[in-house]
Amino acid sequence: MQGWRNVRGWRKPRWWRWAVWIMVLVPGPAVLVALLADFLLGTRWLGSNPVKQGELILGQWTIKYLVAALAVTPVRRIFGWNWVQKDRRTFGLAAFFTGLAHFLWYALLDIQFDGDELAKDLTKRAYIIVGFTALLVMLPLALTSTRAAIARLKRRWVTLHRAVYAVPVLGIVHWWMSVKADVGPPALYSAIFALLLGWRWWHARRETSEHATSPAVRSTA
Repeated sequence: MQGWRNVRGWRKPRWWRWAVWIMVLVPGPAVLVALLADFLLGTRWLGSNPVKQGELILGQWTIKYLVAALAVTPVRRIFGWNWVQKDRRTFGLAAFFTGLAHFLWYALLDIQFDGDELAKDLTKRAYIIVGFTALLVMLPLALTSTRAAIARLKRRWVTLHRAVYAVPVLGIVHWWMSVKADVGPPALYSAIFALLLGWRWWHARRETSEHATSPAVRSTA
């Protein structure tokens, strides 16, 4: 019991903010540096196919940031770490910009911005359509992530940002459809997202039930 109380009462460590910024700022540039090193210096940081491998890494980091963003609320409520709430927007924006980098990497380096090829992929290749849809869903969420947008939209902001729950589903479907052999990573993250979304569904049901059975509600019935 004592250990559990200590966990629930854990205050924000001084290194936390640095850890978050390192997590969101380092991976993308590191992949780009690795690509440049592979092409210019003959290294093999990204393996035999650096363009495809870099594209894959950026996609995987997009999923990781989505996991981190969705995990904020359960962590806050289960452990009482209210200080993690501010990081949800950080992880959400990291997911959007990394997802955008993933798409641009594909468009600029993979198909070398061939307009005909891009148009064909966005209309006929199902897994690219699904991935691009996820990026489009994230776009308005990123654009309305500021305090000014929250104040301006008020309740509509909450309604709009519920669309975030569709993003990991689309992202995982995109990942599953794009893999050919190694299904371990998408299966793992599918399970993680199922747990996070399942927890949110359970918590919403519990709050609705508690609200319906509260004395104040019964007295007005």
